[in-house]
Amino acid sequence: MKQEKLTKFFSTDEVDKKWYLVDAKDQVLGRLATKVARIIRGKNKTIFTPNADTGDFVVVINASQIKLTGKRELLKDYYHYSGYPGGLKIRSFEELMAKKPEFVVESAVKGMLPKNRLGRKLIKKLKIYSGESHPHKAQKPEQISLAEK
Repeated sequence: MKQEKLTKFFSTDEVDKKWYLVDAKDQVLGRLATKVARIIRGKNKTIFTPNADTGDFVVVINASQIKLTGKRELLKDYYHYSGYPGGLKIRSFEELMAKKPEFVVESAVKGMLPKNRLGRKLIKKLKIYSGESHPHKAQKPEQISLAEK
């Protein structure tokens, strides 16, 4: 009988997790979010398995200094509906950047992850801070540059 080569699927336990540090200063929100989502999902690794958590942790700093292109800063709105009549809440991008800039980056990355229990597990690997400092120095995150060249 002929031996066939089978694709090796990796489980979550077999993967070593790394920590990455990303500086969001003067980065475009969507471009940053796609690259961060790829790292969290594990698509940048050769051992990527669609149904397993093979990704790494990402720490994003300077979330308050992220930017959008064109007139998007004036036009972009975030919607939340409570489920009750009259329960639609609309927040503008400028309003959220003033109050919670972390939410803007988190919602952009969350929209690029799977909408299932794996996606809910993966979003917990994203740590976002509006300033320069973060409490993850003990994990020794590796600084990576996601800037366009």
